[in-house]
Amino acid sequence: MTQEAPVPWQLPSLQTLREKRTTLAYRALVIFSAFYFLRPEDFIPGVALLPIGKILGGIVLLALVFGVKPKDRGKLPPECKVLLLLLADLILTIPFAFWRGGAFDTVINKFSKGPIVALLIAMVVTQVVELRKLLFIQSATVALIAVASIIIHRTEGGRLMGIQKGILENPNDLAINIAINLPLCMAFMFAARGGFRKILWAFGMLCMVYAVVATYSRSGMIATVITSVICLWEFGVKGKRTMLLLSTGLIVLAALGIALATPRYFIRIESLVKGNIEGSDDRGSLEARSELLKESLWLMAHHPILGIGPGNFPVVTQEWRVAHNTYTELGAEGGLPALFLFVVMLTMSLRKIRAVQKLPGYARDTSIRLWTSALWAAMAAYIAGAMFASTEYNLFPYFMVGYICALYNIAARAGRSTDDSGEPTRDGSRKESDYAANREREFAWSR
Repeated sequence: MTQEAPVPWQLPSLQTLREKRTTLAYRALVIFSAFYFLRPEDFIPGVALLPIGKILGGIVLLALVFGVKPKDRGKLPPECKVLLLLLADLILTIPFAFWRGGAFDTVINKFSKGPIVALLIAMVVTQVVELRKLLFIQSATVALIAVASIIIHRTEGGRLMGIQKGILENPNDLAINIAINLPLCMAFMFAARGGFRKILWAFGMLCMVYAVVATYSRSGMIATVITSVICLWEFGVKGKRTMLLLSTGLIVLAALGIALATPRYFIRIESLVKGNIEGSDDRGSLEARSELLKESLWLMAHHPILGIGPGNFPVVTQEWRVAHNTYTELGAEGGLPALFLFVVMLTMSLRKIRAVQKLPGYARDTSIRLWTSALWAAMAAYIAGAMFASTEYNLFPYFMVGYICALYNIAARAGRSTDDSGEPTRDGSRKESDYAANREREFAWSR
């Protein structure tokens, strides 16, 4: 009986090493997203003593440097290039800021993570299942925070506050972020397998709508209305989902019932056009915000090139308040070039998400169509909500830019993988049936 010769040990191929590096980079991205959105330091004693932000920033920076293939680093999406220019522009403003220490902290410790995360998502996420996992972390966390905030019901001046101590604590920020994530939750409801999971997502969305009303946030309500209209069109009319149209009607009726039970909310909405009226609980906030808006425009006009310095608006105005407008505050703090680059980035992202609909992968893959509609509605909600909140140094918009770039690349690759007959293309790609089977396996984790 012959004995087989032992197979000699071989070094792993260069392609295998590159794939492992990409996998590690994606895992680092998942860890960063989980910590950023869940904020365990707010709930676990002792964790707040650790420099979580700096540690996570270092992790994603290392993941970007060592996890992205060198040949892919020159293939940055145009939106990411604009974002890098925005980072460079804000760094340039630091030496000329009124308060250099505050400007340095704002740009390096806060804003810089945004471009890194956007680049990492765009370069590392190559499959729908990977994108879906990141979207799940974000949307499920916001839904969970909304439900928990309602249960604990911590209020300020009668307005519901988030249970976190960071980005989701302020009522206005909580409401706007709920509006951004509502379409993502709706997409997960449609993609869910089994009635229980669909009911769970529907319950979460109902709680999120109630939370928007309970915050008494006018800006949050405007963003919610905008994203709801887009969702109704994208998922209901274009997606031909009759049940969505019916359920949306029920949700609207439920929201009206909740609002009728709290007439003070209607008074606050009315104060948008009539100013501070009795019962609106504004306590001069409308006039104060108008003054802050005027001051931000004045500072932008008098410091058009370099601005007053990132994060310096509360210091310069001595109001110790943000401008409650992302666009005018960024223009005042970073100058007109920073505002121009920010608006260009948002515009290009909107155009890219619409361009996904023209790719062959969009027509072939229902999951791509689903997330395209969700991200389109989410980005529209952010652009509207940003006019009433200061969000330029939060990471939410830059996560969105990364998601959109990744989805575009996925749709482009999906279209190139097969020809119209379903046979393999010249590069030996799998057949259409194999491609569909792989998509089914990618969704198996949610079943």
